[in-house]
Amino acid sequence: MLKQILSEMYIDPDLLAELSEEQKQILFFKMREEQIRRWKEREAAMEKKESLPVKSRPKKENGKSVHWKLGADKEVWVWVMGEHHLDKPYDVLCNEIIAERAQLKAEQEAAELRKTQSKEFANSLKMKSQYYDLQAPDTREMRNIYKKAAEEEELEKGSRPAPPLEPEKIPKKESMKKTQDEELKQIDEEKTKQIYKSWKEDSEWQASLRKSKAADEKRRSLAKQAREDYKRLSLAAEKGRSSEGPQSPPSVPQKPRRPPLPPKPQFLTPAGYPRKLLRNQGVTRMASSSAQEDIIQWFKEEQLPLRAGYQKTSDTIAPWFHGILTIKRANELLSTCVPGSFLIRVSERIKGYALSYLSEDGCKHFLIDASTDSYSFLGVDRLQHATLAELVEYHKEEPITSLGKELLLYPCGQQDEPPDYLELFE
Repeated sequence: MLKQILSEMYIDPDLLAELSEEQKQILFFKMREEQIRRWKEREAAMEKKESLPVKSRPKKENGKSVHWKLGADKEVWVWVMGEHHLDKPYDVLCNEIIAERAQLKAEQEAAELRKTQSKEFANSLKMKSQYYDLQAPDTREMRNIYKKAAEEEELEKGSRPAPPLEPEKIPKKESMKKTQDEELKQIDEEKTKQIYKSWKEDSEWQASLRKSKAADEKRRSLAKQAREDYKRLSLAAEKGRSSEGPQSPPSVPQKPRRPPLPPKPQFLTPAGYPRKLLRNQGVTRMASSSAQEDIIQWFKEEQLPLRAGYQKTSDTIAPWFHGILTIKRANELLSTCVPGSFLIRVSERIKGYALSYLSEDGCKHFLIDASTDSYSFLGVDRLQHATLAELVEYHKEEPITSLGKELLLYPCGQQDEPPDYLELFE
């Protein structure tokens, strides 16, 4: 099943819903590995094709070409940010970018303030000149009137001197100064508002940066944990192979030996139960009867020869084995058990199995790949077992995942009468 997913690079949504979050992360990691492998194969094919002699084409006069920079090893020079000892850390680069942006904003605001102040000063000078130009004709007319009046009085009174002219009243600058002060105050208020707005935007950006860093750290820890799980399980598999004795060379893969077909269990032909009544009472039907019939046929034809559901050393059904159950029903059965309890059920959606496990945090469900003549967890490890019983025995001592530490301690047995797996063995 895993090979089919990696070959098609697609997973069915129903199958994806059965996976836990850790299984989804590991499946994504393996699909990414498959993408990189395909990319390397395509690059090797392209290099091989380029190495073949190609007929030289006449170069165009205005043609453009690209030349890659080569390193000391005559290969294309590649720089990966953060690998060199002189590269700055991510935090330092972010702080430098923030400081440059703040400095650029301050310079722009200062330039805009200087422009507005120079414009206001020029406007005030222009208004003053216009004011004095408007006042000048009035003063001239008043002087002429005073002169005429003085001359007339001198003519009337003879030697009587003319009264002195009143000094010219200069317009007061207090009103202009007040308007300038108000305008400068308004500019300062706008500037403070802009500074507060920029500070708020920077604080929001910092918060989003912290969130992205936390998400990156979480992804790295999950990927690291998946790699450690894979190494641990691969080492365990190598130890198991070495303890079994001499084997064929590793270049020739061996399929697990198919065990002999067991006899039918004794409970399948009880004297006290009619056959039709037992099926109606003990089995919960699905919405699609054709899909369930296909799964039952698949179990009888492909899984019974592999002793699926039987104990390892006897021809009796294992207490942890159940028939076609939904996730809801599996959770109900495990809710009456203690943490560490588990059961293996036939999936109601696909041709395979699911292991339901009760932990301290709640129920977990792991898909078991049964597409070949062996059994392994989908997306968790590649360790294959010949039977379901061997898988259970192995994970009684080794956890399924190192994060969850799921050890199969207590089997969750049948709570229905008759058993829910009855129709699989008929």
